[in-house]
Amino acid sequence: MAEGQIRQSLSGFYDVMTTSGRLVRTRARGNFRSRKITPLVGDQVVIDAPNDHEGYILEVKPRRNQLVRPPVANVDQAIVATAVREPVFSTNLLDRQLLALEIAKIEPVVYLTKTDLLTAEEQPEFVQLAADYRQIGYQVIYDPVAFSQTAITALDELLEDKVSVIMGQTGAGKSTLLNHVAPDLDLATGEISAALNRGKHTTRRVSLLEVAGGLIADTPGFSSYDAFDLDARSLGQYFREFRRAAVNCRFRGCVHVNEPGCAVKAMVESGEIRQSRYENYLLLYQALKNQKPNYRK
Repeated sequence: MAEGQIRQSLSGFYDVMTTSGRLVRTRARGNFRSRKITPLVGDQVVIDAPNDHEGYILEVKPRRNQLVRPPVANVDQAIVATAVREPVFSTNLLDRQLLALEIAKIEPVVYLTKTDLLTAEEQPEFVQLAADYRQIGYQVIYDPVAFSQTAITALDELLEDKVSVIMGQTGAGKSTLLNHVAPDLDLATGEISAALNRGKHTTRRVSLLEVAGGLIADTPGFSSYDAFDLDARSLGQYFREFRRAAVNCRFRGCVHVNEPGCAVKAMVESGEIRQSRYENYLLLYQALKNQKPNYRK
C-alpha cells in the first residue's frame, strides 16, 4: 500500500502521485459507489498498486474543502482574475467571488488584469482599490503594466507549495494569465482556453498542473452567480472587515442594516470601510432575505 494525491481524473480512472514520486493509474474500490464516495482531484488517498499501470484506491482521507466546479478537493487558494476593463469592472462581482471563497474556506488572491487599458487618469482609482482590499486582508496583485514580470513573480511566489484554482468571468484573462505563469507548458492561449473548458460537453477530465512549485487545476473556478445557501443574518461573518468591527456593535447579532450603535455603519461613514463593500453587502443581504427557503422532505 502507498499514500498519495490524485493529480488527474478521467473516465473513472485516477492518476495518483505517491509520496515516493510514482505516478500510478488507479480505479476506486467497488464499494465506493454504494458508500457514496467519489474521489476528487486533490484528494489524499491510500492505494494498493502492484505497478504503475493498475491499482485501487482503498481510502479517501478527510478533506479540508471541496469544490463542485471544478471538482477539486483540498484547495489552498483561488486566483481571482479580475479585469479592470473589457468586461467592465464590477466591485459587486468581485465581492460575490470573495464571498463564495470565504464560504468555501479558500484563500483568495485578487489579480487585476488588462491594466494596460486604463488611462493615466484612471490608474489612481485602481491603485486605491488595491490598497483598500489589501487593508481588508486580501492579497492583491496590481501593476499598471499588464502581466509585468513584477506581477508574475509576485504570483509565482504565492503559488509555491499551494493547490490553486483560477476563477473569473468570461474575458477576464484567465487563460492569458495561466500562459504567463506557466510558459514552460508551451500552450497557446487558445489551447489553454480549451484546457480550461475541457469536459464541458464531453467526458469530464480534471488535472492538477505543476506550475511555479505548486499545482493549479486546469478547469475554471466555480461560478459566483449561483445562489448562496446562506442565512442572511450570518452574511457579515464572511466580510472580513465587518467581522472584525462587529465586536464593537451595541447589539449581539447586529446585521449592520438598521440597528443603532452599529460599528460597521460607523466605520463606513468614517471611510474606514469601503463604501462599495457596504453597498454590495446590503444588496447581498436583501437577496438572501428574499431567497426562498430550500425545504427538504
